Amino acid sequence: MASSAYTFLSFIFFTIFLSFGSYKAEARRYSGISSMVSRGLFDSIFLHKDNIACPAKDFYTYSSFIQASRFFPQFGRTGSSIARKREVAAFLAQISHETTGGWATAPDGPFAWGLCFKEEVSPQSNYCDSSNTQWPCSPGKSYKGRGPIQLSWNYNYGPAGKALGFDGLNNPDIVSNNSLIAFKTALWFWMTAQKPKPSCHNVMIGKYKPAAADVKANRTAGYGLVTNIINGGLECGIPNDGRVSDRIGFFQRYATLFNVSTGSNLDCENQKPFS
Repeated sequence: MASSAYTFLSFIFFTIFLSFGSYKAEARRYSGISSMVSRGLFDSIFLHKDNIACPAKDFYTYSSFIQASRFFPQFGRTGSSIARKREVAAFLAQISHETTGGWATAPDGPFAWGLCFKEEVSPQSNYCDSSNTQWPCSPGKSYKGRGPIQLSWNYNYGPAGKALGFDGLNNPDIVSNNSLIAFKTALWFWMTAQKPKPSCHNVMIGKYKPAAADVKANRTAGYGLVTNIINGGLECGIPNDGRVSDRIGFFQRYATLFNVSTGSNLDCENQKPFS
């Protein structure tokens, strides 16, 4: 009996040990971005996001960013340490440009004012593509830019909502009313390929494989291609475009904070936009 009891207790302790080890491994998995982007780093990146002058004051929280990243476990967790840091820096740079409240002589410089806005100011339309029958617009709703990536158009709100569990077509305002959903939509856009566009994620981690049309259009891998994916129709193929330069400025500042290089092909002035 004593021997049997000892064997049984050993089995119990061994099972607990394995479970604890599994728990620690799971915890490491989901610590993910927080192990790379501490609260202190996040605050030093977004120095003025909670400035009283910013309409999004207190909206874009560190906690919401970290929680949202857990829904996309490959984000910032793929490839070498350099690739992971560079991707996160690139993502934060792009959302900073989309929501910037900075100006040339702003305190701490123009690239310290990301996440200042949570929705588009003075939209030119309601961004309804009525020809898109798969994601039909809801009467009276505007699909203007909202959230960190400034999600726009019914054909983005619809699939984003379906993927993330909210009604994007009938309740688009939730993207500018719920911080967690706002960050989720930005990461959804970043991680999701929309043919013929690759995902921003795959571009930044080196998994982009250009098709013949991409080669012809000079759509070369790098941060500039990410800009092309996000807003190439308005910004790419234009020499010295100020909007592209602003995106690059944010990326250069953040890459320095992450202690990583930016890589090559930062602009898209010689790229043709995606059709």
